[in-house]
Amino acid sequence: MNPEQIRKDFPVLSKGIIYLDNACQTLRPIQVIEKINEYYNEYPACGGRSYHKLGKKVDEQVNNARKILQKFFNAKKPQEIIFTRNTTESINLIANSLDLKEGDTVLSSDKEHNSNLVPWQMLVKKGIKHEIFEFGNIEDFKSKLNPNVKLIATLQTSNLDGTSQPISEMIKLAHSNGSLVLLDGAQSAPHRAIDVQKLDVDFFACSGHKMMGPSGIGMLYGKYHLLEQIKPFIVGGETIEESTYETCTFLKPPEKFEAGLQHYAGIIGFGEAIKYLSKIGMENIRKHEIGLNKRLTEALGDKVDIVGHKEPEKRGSIFSFNIKGMDPHEVAIILDNSLDIAVRSGAHCCHSWFNKHNMKGSVRISLFAYNTKEDIEKAITAIENIISLA
Repeated sequence: MNPEQIRKDFPVLSKGIIYLDNACQTLRPIQVIEKINEYYNEYPACGGRSYHKLGKKVDEQVNNARKILQKFFNAKKPQEIIFTRNTTESINLIANSLDLKEGDTVLSSDKEHNSNLVPWQMLVKKGIKHEIFEFGNIEDFKSKLNPNVKLIATLQTSNLDGTSQPISEMIKLAHSNGSLVLLDGAQSAPHRAIDVQKLDVDFFACSGHKMMGPSGIGMLYGKYHLLEQIKPFIVGGETIEESTYETCTFLKPPEKFEAGLQHYAGIIGFGEAIKYLSKIGMENIRKHEIGLNKRLTEALGDKVDIVGHKEPEKRGSIFSFNIKGMDPHEVAIILDNSLDIAVRSGAHCCHSWFNKHNMKGSVRISLFAYNTKEDIEKAITAIENIISLA
């Protein structure tokens, strides 16, 4: 893999910015930008409802994007891929569509993003129970399983420190307990190969904007027989086969979950982004990110407080840290103002975990395919300079 060659496809990087906020969202290559513009320039029409040439072209491109994602995640068929706005909407879709009854339990980890915490808190008000296990702790996970646990809703990889759970083992245990599994893949899908059939996961959610794709587009994978059973969350145009003033008949998946005029440019751009990632190779990306993380750890490991596992291999693409005596936001602002180094600071939408550990948050460096050794050396120098002034 050649990061220097990859960088040429990202116009914003020519401005001298060192972009290390990829866990929030990645940059987009020119190929994706051009594909988005192709929709608006060449066939800016409605899909799914128009029989003219422009409409048929939209359908063709959307169907192609769905097949690209099916292949990338190894779903059995394209109909198992539902387009949403993002991971958050995908999780909310399941939270509001599953037939959970009073007394049923949803089980999540203590490191969940707010998007996989708050939807279940809302259901508690309706009589659903929500319980927490320690992230990555198999014994604690097993101890929380019981016949009332109907759903495991958890993340594969943490966005606050980059560590991952032994998710294959957890899915097997969940299924042995008769529980379904919804996996938040927002931070795993951009950085490693995901095979939903091999994982045997029931539902898998991710976001295009974290995978070189457009903003406002995401994906929910679901096993087809489960998608047939669950009710739609948002209803209206394009979800209905037939209606009267009193009744309606819903279309089959995925259409029954994709209400209204869709973000066609986003869907088409998402497909192009997946093609781009596939060309680079997910294993190549993962190895590259770990290599950069090793260098960060080697240079700064003894000078900052690392959040999460001390071994970079365990953290993958994320180096989350604090400098003693300094607010994380202050560090991020200095990095941005001094060398145009863009990082994230704060609680990373994981306020619950930081509150539990009495921490204000952290500074988060998150890596991707276009980051170079030069980027990392500049970041190291800048952070060392901040430490010397603390």
